[in-house]
Amino acid sequence: MTVKETYCSVTNLMPNTQYEFWVTAQNRTGPSPASECVVYMTAPSPPIIKSKEIQSCEEAALICWESGNLNPVDSYTVELTQAETPEPSGVTESVVGIPTCESLVQLHPRQSYTVYVRALNMGGPSARSDPVTIYTTGSCFHLNEHTCHPWLTISEDGLTVVRSERKTLAKEPLPSNTRFTRCVAVMGNLIPIRGRHYWEVEVDERVDYTVGVAFEDVPKQDDLGANCLSWCMRHRFASSRHKYEFLHNKMTPDIRITVSPRKIGILLDYENSKLSFFNADISQHLYTFSCQFYCFVHPCFSLEKPGCLKIHNGIAMPKHVAFY
Repeated sequence: MTVKETYCSVTNLMPNTQYEFWVTAQNRTGPSPASECVVYMTAPSPPIIKSKEIQSCEEAALICWESGNLNPVDSYTVELTQAETPEPSGVTESVVGIPTCESLVQLHPRQSYTVYVRALNMGGPSARSDPVTIYTTGSCFHLNEHTCHPWLTISEDGLTVVRSERKTLAKEPLPSNTRFTRCVAVMGNLIPIRGRHYWEVEVDERVDYTVGVAFEDVPKQDDLGANCLSWCMRHRFASSRHKYEFLHNKMTPDIRITVSPRKIGILLDYENSKLSFFNADISQHLYTFSCQFYCFVHPCFSLEKPGCLKIHNGIAMPKHVAFY
């Protein structure tokens, strides 16, 4: 760039990029030697929050994002604004020096937070990411499309799974360690926060379904509940009769359910290693597994015939559930 002043503005620089600048003077006899070189680093681009991968409960949230930058950055900062008690600066709390693209943040129960993420390097902080709102009314997760059997379809909001009459394949998909292939199922995102987590599943009492939890490495060719890595409630409907099983490692207790649930409540209790099922419409306890959770688990859902399952999460835990 050629200028007459002793300063100039340089525009259209790439974010998160190191530049070297030097200056020469020029008159009729030619250019001078170059000045000493100055190194300048531009600030990063703002990160991109992965809203469908955020996990939250009443006291914490796992926030995930993409860097938004081709080159590595030094760290990230998560900024939270609590709607009920806004600060003059617009920030209620900041978590700084985060080295990776996720952070588990402790929060207050029954609040709403607006969350932003910034990337930082030696050139300074990026602009804020687009905001995401988190509610700590209850536990939140979404269905993970990367685990989904090809015969299933996940809704745009990630909370409904559908198996249609027409969506079939000419042959069974190849075995996979991440995607269900023989069992027509899908997992929810990992619930990586200790404590108690509650969600409900809206079901059709004429549809064959299975709901429960499983470890991430559950065999994707097995039925849910057919191994020691999953705990599930299974429903079968035939000849106007309902059959319910509570399956773990192919074993089920002899339990009869007289009122068919249309909304199933599921309570995952990491602290006491229990998984409980409820008929949410009539506040009825159905069954409780005593589990061995050696690591965190995923919610899981299966449809053996055409139908749909709709998940309700981010809801307060009902009073009748608190006793289990």
